[in-house]
Amino acid sequence: MPPPKLKPWSGLVSLFYPSLCSVCTDAVSPHEYLCAACSSKATRITAPFCAKCSEPFAGSITGSFTCANCAHRVMHFDAAVSVYRSRGLVRKLVHEFKYGRQRQLRHAIGRWLVETMEDPRLDGRRFDLVIPVPLHSARQRERGFNQAELLAEIFCTTHHLQLACILDRIRYTMTQTAFDRPERMENLRDAFRLRKNADVRGLRVLLIDDVLTTGSTLSECARVLKAAGAVTVHAATAARA
Repeated sequence: MPPPKLKPWSGLVSLFYPSLCSVCTDAVSPHEYLCAACSSKATRITAPFCAKCSEPFAGSITGSFTCANCAHRVMHFDAAVSVYRSRGLVRKLVHEFKYGRQRQLRHAIGRWLVETMEDPRLDGRRFDLVIPVPLHSARQRERGFNQAELLAEIFCTTHHLQLACILDRIRYTMTQTAFDRPERMENLRDAFRLRKNADVRGLRVLLIDDVLTTGSTLSECARVLKAAGAVTVHAATAARA
């Protein structure tokens, strides 16, 4: 994808406000957010990985496969794509973005999310709507923003897609990190609904979130969307736990 066109005054702005790496504050090129050294510390997901949820596998499988995380339960999304592991630098930046309220980190994390469209499971597909996973209103007031929505804005601007915040989280749930896989699914039961007058019938939808752990949140959102008539629901996240 070609870089964005520079505005006439961008050179003057960069002279007084140079671009800096979000991690080490070394100088970087305009429109970059991580230096090469810090970027190299982000662990990419490489094959083999689960075709359904991107869970990496340490073996020598050469063909497409479904992991144990997906094989023994219904996952309502068609595929969930992540390019990076939530380890080390990636986990640190996501944590500081969400819980440290470092909103400027959305740009670096958003770049990781943007890369998901290069994956064969998403590449070439047309999506009618991009929907961020919602936070409960109480949690969003506490945090000050919905991290998935901020990342989705970057994603949609880059790929020229339509953002639609049409899912609501109607039940306040405990943080998913406190539960195992079955408990996560029960914790999210009936937690989401489609907003009044929202219509996804016949549409191809892409869900956006920051991190995929077991896929329970994305699966429950996808279930609601498909029950409302969406024909396909894929998902993309900046990282995979």
